Amino acid sequence: MLDGSKAGTHVEIKKSTIGEGSKVPHLSYIGDTTMGSGVNVGAGSITCNYDGVHKHKTVIGKDAFIGSDTMMVAPAQIGDGALVAAGSVITEPVPADALGLGRARQVNIEGWAADYRRRLHEDNEA
Repeated sequence: MLDGSKAGTHVEIKKSTIGEGSKVPHLSYIGDTTMGSGVNVGAGSITCNYDGVHKHKTVIGKDAFIGSDTMMVAPAQIGDGALVAAGSVITEPVPADALGLGRARQVNIEGWAADYRRRLHEDNEA
């Protein structure tokens, strides 16, 4: 870890370089990663660096912002100044100054929960 960088509570950093002024505040795993200066990693973010056989590297460019609860599937590349949206699973390179967004679209099914509870209640009476 370089000058001014920060690792908060419940953070594991393994075989990684954390750039000057970069922050990994809490609840994160950063493994086999090279991180530039001025990076902010949101809570609950991890680098998925192991495929079951080999470890792979993640590179995060300077001044990148990684939103909370992000999984960066190595070999991952996040460009300088890029922003990764919270809750994303990043499997493709994110170019410099781009927004990386990798999450499924939310679907709401009206009445589903009430119907589910009704079925559970019916099953309990049987």
